[in-house]
Amino acid sequence: MSLQLRQNLQLAQQLVMTPQLQQAIKLLQYSRLELVETVQQALLENPLLEEKQAQEDNQASQEPQPSEDIREIDVQEQSLLRNAEWDDYLGNFSSASRQRNEREIPDDSVSFEAVCAAKPSLESHLFWQLYLSNMTFRQREIGENLIGNLDSSGYLTMSVDELVEAYSYEPEEVETVLHALQRFDPVGVGSRSVQECLLTQLEVRGENDPLLFTLVRDHLEELHGRNFQSLARTLETTPERLRQCFDIIQTCEPRPGSSFGAGEVHYVSPDAYIYAYEDDFVIVLNDDGLPDLQINQYYIEQLGRTQGKNKEFIQEQMRDALWLMKSIYQRQRTLYRVLESILKFQRDFFINGVTGLKPLILKDVAEDIEMHESTVSRITTNKYVSTPFGIFELKYFFNSGLGVDGGGQVASESVKAMIKKMLTDEDSAKPLSDKQIVEMLNKELQVNIARRTVAKYREAMGIPSSTKRKRVY
Repeated sequence: MSLQLRQNLQLAQQLVMTPQLQQAIKLLQYSRLELVETVQQALLENPLLEEKQAQEDNQASQEPQPSEDIREIDVQEQSLLRNAEWDDYLGNFSSASRQRNEREIPDDSVSFEAVCAAKPSLESHLFWQLYLSNMTFRQREIGENLIGNLDSSGYLTMSVDELVEAYSYEPEEVETVLHALQRFDPVGVGSRSVQECLLTQLEVRGENDPLLFTLVRDHLEELHGRNFQSLARTLETTPERLRQCFDIIQTCEPRPGSSFGAGEVHYVSPDAYIYAYEDDFVIVLNDDGLPDLQINQYYIEQLGRTQGKNKEFIQEQMRDALWLMKSIYQRQRTLYRVLESILKFQRDFFINGVTGLKPLILKDVAEDIEMHESTVSRITTNKYVSTPFGIFELKYFFNSGLGVDGGGQVASESVKAMIKKMLTDEDSAKPLSDKQIVEMLNKELQVNIARRTVAKYREAMGIPSSTKRKRVY
């Protein structure tokens, strides 16, 4: 059988996404800050795009009509071009337009200090203290190597023997510097175990009760399980005294470097605001920082005076500019419609808070606004809304439901809020078990929920089991 090169002609149909359509889809899922950055980049790259100045608003009606040569562009784009100014094209979807002059919207913008303040890292904080100490040059060198081998929680990841072997130090030198490092701020940093970290903090505080050090050194696991009765018999003391020692140990920080880690606060700029106004709610899209775009009039006039490649370039840039403006318009319109639908389905939430949250899925909103489910998914990604009860991601309003005895459903987030309230109000001497929580939920909400589901919700909220929550008096 011989190998041959052949040419075959095959007719087939396939869907191809144009660059403009890809851009429109990306704009849907961009956050507000990403959208502002994209628009700013387009203003730099496209000479036909410009930001409309405030003083030009009064002159919009006096501008000349576009040249006849623009008819070479798509009919839909012609319509867009004739209205390229799009007065308040973001505000057109604000249900507050008729009420804006009657009230003031509070300024929820983030302060300048909150945006610009930089939080120091654990490493830089320790280096700063090391260089201000009275250590010798060699001790500082050892300290630098010790700090460089700390993890995010502040614990030393290498043993003293490994450091001695790696850097040719004397063990006594490393131990001396490590002892000083552990007393830097935060106290206990550089420890090799939880016991060493807690013992260092107790020592620096000036605690002198021998029972405290015995509990931390030899009985930390029993303390974690809160088995005070058995531990009291072993140490020949009373549960009350163990309780006092346990309260003191609880004030220590087992992870001294955690405050410099991933717990950094991230500030969110909401994409929209929902305000309670009289007996209704008002949706206001956040257009702060988003330029109001228009087509440069000079290039519109040049279309009838240029030929060849220059004319093709202007037409191509004009198509890109019009498509961008149309995509932003469509994005804001879709966002507003989705918010209207969420407000319609979750109205009880905006009145009563999280307890009024109802089960909702993307398909419900998609059918309500007659759009595809994927469009709703994209427009709710990385978007936040400011409500009377705080700032929430749009995905927060979509949650599963749990069946109730009456045949209806209750939102899973409402059940979580109820569980959290129950555990907040519980008697710490007799904490509620997961089985008791199931019975209380069934009694108060008539919700059918399994014990393992309660345990899953409790763990997701970072709440320990009843055994670990128990307090002995």
